[in-house]
Amino acid sequence: MPGALTVALVDGLPLFRDGLSALINRSPGLRWVGAAERPSAALRLCERFRPNVVLIDSGLDPRSHLSSMLVAGDPAAALLVLIAEAHRNTRYVAGALAAGVHGVVLRSAEPNQIVDAIRAVHGERRYVDPALAPVLAAPRGRIGPGSVQQPLSRREFQVLQLIADGLENQAIAKILFVSVETVRTHVKSILRKLAARDRTHAVAVAFRSGVLTTEDGRPTAVPPVDSGHDEANAGAC
Repeated sequence: MPGALTVALVDGLPLFRDGLSALINRSPGLRWVGAAERPSAALRLCERFRPNVVLIDSGLDPRSHLSSMLVAGDPAAALLVLIAEAHRNTRYVAGALAAGVHGVVLRSAEPNQIVDAIRAVHGERRYVDPALAPVLAAPRGRIGPGSVQQPLSRREFQVLQLIADGLENQAIAKILFVSVETVRTHVKSILRKLAARDRTHAVAVAFRSGVLTTEDGRPTAVPPVDSGHDEANAGAC
C-alpha cells in the first residue's frame, strides 16, 4: 500500500503481537512491518525498516531506555507506549513522555482506539489516552535526573550487552571498531547512569531493571559475568 503508515511493535507476548498484526493489516492506511519481543531485537527491527510508528509495551521498557534510544536513532518515528496496569501511574507516564515518546495508550484499550492512537501520534506527534489524563494531572513531584534514571545511548547499550556476554574492553573495541579508550569512556558513562559500583553491578542493575533481558525476554537477577575478573579491574573500568 503506497503511502500507508508503517507500524512496528515491541512486545513480549506472542498473542498480543499476532493480534495487533491482524488489526493493522485490516485497517485502511496502515501497514504492518514486524514485531520484536525484546529491546535488542527492537533496535535492529527499527534500524532496518524505519517504521513510521513504533508501539512499545511498557513492561519491556520500564525506565524508558529503549524509547530514548529509538528516538535518538530515528527522530522521525513516532513512539506510542502501551501502558500496562503496573505502569498506570504518574511517575512512569510522565517519565516516558519526558524521555521523548509521543503518545501513551492503555494496553487494554479497545482495538479501534489503538488504531486512532496510531494515526494521531503520527499526524499530531502527541496522543494521551483519556483514561490516563487523570494520571498526568495528579501531583507528580520532581521528575528529573534524581527520579528518572538517565537513559543509555545506543552505543552504551551495545557496550553493556557485550559486557554482559563477558567480553573485556579490548574485545569490545574490536567488535565495535572503536578504540579501547572509547570503550572505557562508554563504560564509565554506563556506571554513572546506572549508579553502579563496577561492571558486574552494572549488568546486575540492567537485568533487574529491564534494560537488559534474557533471550526469552524476561529479566534475570543473575548476570553472565565473571565477577572475580570484574572486581580486579573495576578501577580501570
